[in-house]
Amino acid sequence: MRLVDHLPRPVKGRCIADQLMRSATSVAANYRAARRARSKAESVPKLSTVVKEPDESMPWIELIIEVGLVGASRIEGLLREANEITAIMAASRKTASS
Repeated sequence: MRLVDHLPRPVKGRCIADQLMRSATSVAANYRAARRARSKAESVPKLSTVVKEPDESMPWIELIIEVGLVGASRIEGLLREANEITAIMAASRKTASS
């Protein structure tokens, strides 16, 4: 969310900010829903969404770096974190599915 606050306000910054905010905040909301699910059948699809959303956030972060909206050194950690969350949630989904 702090990254989104630092993006410029012209059209390209707003567009990327909107997309990134949606995908990034969806991770927490869907993880919470998966944890509170009443059954495995209800939990696994939510975990699938949790896997998808940080993976969807990564291209937006990469684009921010590519077009120079924010310096790479300031946000490379977010890219790593999104990749780690994707891997962790994919493993959790696999475990929950078995």
